[in-house]
Amino acid sequence: MIGPRAKLVLLAGVFAIPIAASLFTYLYLRPPASANYGELLLPPATITAQPFENADGGRFGFTQLEGRWIFVVSDSGDCPMACAQKLVTLRQVRLALGRDAARVARVFVVDDRKRPAPGALKDFEGTVVALTPAGMSLPPGAATDRAHIYLVDPRGNVMMRWPAKGEGKGILGDLKRLLKASQIG
Repeated sequence: MIGPRAKLVLLAGVFAIPIAASLFTYLYLRPPASANYGELLLPPATITAQPFENADGGRFGFTQLEGRWIFVVSDSGDCPMACAQKLVTLRQVRLALGRDAARVARVFVVDDRKRPAPGALKDFEGTVVALTPAGMSLPPGAATDRAHIYLVDPRGNVMMRWPAKGEGKGILGDLKRLLKASQIG
């Protein structure tokens, strides 16, 4: 037979164990701080308004793509292996979006005035090539950072970035969540 004090301790234990377990979980088994793979840029900066040239010799500005989500990568016009890998990642992520692919544009900013060789970017059809005009220098930011892949929202704000050698799955997961939650673009 259990005494009245033992019953009281047992009853108190029934209520104290869940509290102790939740405190332990909160202090020692904390989940990662965020669910996104990329880095949110706070506060978001606006993308450069500087005019570029496109591969045909015409003018290009990011405002021409207003209303769409834009991936931005920058590199040399020679497009070494690291550059090609970034472009492959963007192409694959965009294709994996399926019916939402039309909501996303890709821009390759040539930040060193070297024109890509004719046919060098044929595997990346649909990617806008933005050439820096002669005599102009680009301000620091998304259009000049070779170490990251940037995402510009439909209003022209640079709001997220991933490492240049980032995983396509992580980028795709972030982009799918953004497109699902977005009321614009």
